[in-house]
Amino acid sequence: MTWTGSDDSYQSFVDEHGLTFPQIQDDPGEIFRRFDVAFQPAMVIVKADGSIETVAGAVDESLLNQILSEA
Repeated sequence: MTWTGSDDSYQSFVDEHGLTFPQIQDDPGEIFRRFDVAFQPAMVIVKADGSIETVAGAVDESLLNQILSEA
């Protein structure tokens, strides 16, 4: 997950929601620009051939499994 903002406010968000996956601080917005993401939540899948697919909105376990099985 990529985020912008203060460390304290984001750590509160991580703690509140029990997030256990890696977090990337992106105040300059470099990751958002690199993958042309202008909204959150969003997920970008980078395929083996280098192409990308952007999924807008929250991704539940069922959708994540579908996306990964198609990749």
